Amino acid sequence: MLLYAITSRRLLPGDETAKRDALVALAAEWARGGVDTIQLREKDLPLPELQFLAARIVQAVRAAESKVRSKTRVLVNGPAQLALDVGADGVHLHANAGPAAIRAAQQVYARPNLEPIISAACHNPDEIRQATGVSMLLFSPIFEKVTQQGNTRGQGLAALRAAVDLAKPTPVLALGGVTEKNAAACVQNGAAGIAAIRLFLSDEWRSLLDSPTPA
Repeated sequence: MLLYAITSRRLLPGDETAKRDALVALAAEWARGGVDTIQLREKDLPLPELQFLAARIVQAVRAAESKVRSKTRVLVNGPAQLALDVGADGVHLHANAGPAAIRAAQQVYARPNLEPIISAACHNPDEIRQATGVSMLLFSPIFEKVTQQGNTRGQGLAALRAAVDLAKPTPVLALGGVTEKNAAACVQNGAAGIAAIRLFLSDEWRSLLDSPTPA
């Protein structure tokens, strides 16, 4: 089961400086623990601050990797040039970003002869079809989510299975209301893994480390 952690420093304790420091430490812990991919999703930050934070996270993840001989990919939810400049492995694109955005990210990384990892959000068949050429898709929401803004109804496991079938051979990760208790059901319905924010803020994700990935 692939594990994809999405950041949200606002959920961490302390003032802004403390939140950013905690996020860097958390990213390093994810890398040491075996998380496959980290998406830096701090879209409210001005680009210079996002770049500085992304550079810190990439550096922390690379240092952690050297101690455990694992590889955790860091993706930036932001401009591809920024991601490349800080040494990130690629980018995450929003739903409906479309083929042009995918090609643009690929072209940025092609200049130094690199191939980016690109993940993209999707919520329906049309968005899946538009995402041709990405490395993986994050399909959501699978389960109902309860937030301060209200409840978001999940699409369910049948919709996940349909998304997996439509996206083949691109791997699909389940996102939205995923916990350590329902993650196995996502894999049983074809997901290559799971993506989450809150799940990775505790140690509950560790119980998923040895879970199988579908063939």
